[in-house]
Order: sequence, then C-alpha cells, then structure tokens
Amino acid sequence: MFRRIEAGDDAAIAKIIRDNLEASKLDIPGTAYFDDTLDHLSQFYLVSPKTRFYYIGEEEGRVFAGVGLAECPYYENCAELQKLYLADWAKGKGLGYQLMKLIEAKAIELGYHSLYLETHTNLEIAMHLYERCGYECIEKPEAIVHSAMNRFYRKELR
Repeated sequence: MFRRIEAGDDAAIAKIIRDNLEASKLDIPGTAYFDDTLDHLSQFYLVSPKTRFYYIGEEEGRVFAGVGLAECPYYENCAELQKLYLADWAKGKGLGYQLMKLIEAKAIELGYHSLYLETHTNLEIAMHLYERCGYECIEKPEAIVHSAMNRFYRKELR
C-alpha cells in the first residue's frame, strides 16, 4: 500500500496536493502549490536517497496519498516533514496517521533526531493530526521556504 515515489507518480501526487491546497484556499504564493519541484517530486526525492524520502500511498494502481522528508537547515540532525496530502476519498480512514508513523521511522533510519514541519491554520485537520502524533508548536524559524505558512511544529524522535 505504501512505497517509495517513482517518476510515474508525479502527476497524480501533484494533483492531490494542488486539490487539497485549493480546497483550503491556499493556492497562493508562499505555499507548496507553487513549488518548482511539485510537478516532478520524484526527481527531488530520488536524487539524494540518504537524506530525502517520499512515500506514495497506492491502492489498485491508484495514487491516494504521499508524505516526504528532506534535510532541514534550521536544526541539527533534523529533517523537514513535507507534503503530507491525501485524496479526498482516502481521508478519515487513519491513513494520515499511518503515513506519519512511516515517515518518522524513515527519519530515524536515515539518522535524523527530530522532525520539523510547516503548516497553516486553514489546515485544522492536519494540525490535529500533528498534535496527536506528539508534535509541539514552536516559534517561526527566522527563514522559511513557504512564506505563507503560519504554524510550525517540531518533534524529537529519540
């Protein structure tokens, strides 16, 4: 059901991400909606397998979710949890929680000690998931990639 991203997944996961951001009124500059890498996520995550990873959720050949991590420059031994999104039909089944546990285990496997993430208060369900998984709200780091994000979390993994 969950596996590493492949080039053939790029269009499907980009659509899921954009659909979610549009539904939350976050199809604006300063969000993942306009990331240069969004239409070819596999290239970003596969180029550096020792520091980056992206899981795809797939059922019967249909991509329904994804979550990734990449090195985080703000904190030592920390990865940034990135682009956790699910198709509408996959929501409410505990799959977001499963993806969180998978990416946390991958972060530990890659040698990270903590995970950081950026989100927005429009994404209330996502914030609830992060808090349920033990992430603590932190102050905004000095420099962030997605300038429209207004809520920041971090979790120690060890």
